[in-house]
Amino acid sequence: MAEPSAVVMNDKTHRFEVTLDGETAYTEYVLHNGAIVLPHTLVPPAFEGKGVGSALAKAALGYARAHGLTVKPICPFIAGYIQKHPEWQDLVDPEFRGRLGLPA
Repeated sequence: MAEPSAVVMNDKTHRFEVTLDGETAYTEYVLHNGAIVLPHTLVPPAFEGKGVGSALAKAALGYARAHGLTVKPICPFIAGYIQKHPEWQDLVDPEFRGRLGLPA
């Protein structure tokens, strides 16, 4: 099986994507009023256990940090990733902090 390629930010589909053996894993995004909204992540079974979901989360959150955006993690996977990785918690938009059990 091929190694996952680097995560690509696809402006046309509004997704961070990784392609492997003809399949694509992705995290959708919407840029809105100084925030990046992350509504959905899809990781096909062929990608499971390969760190692809984490790579997608890191790419989306890294983009937010680099561009001074707050993060609105609607996607349960991204929300869970942030809860497990404190280094990203400062990015969470104030209205979402309570939903993740983070201090205001």
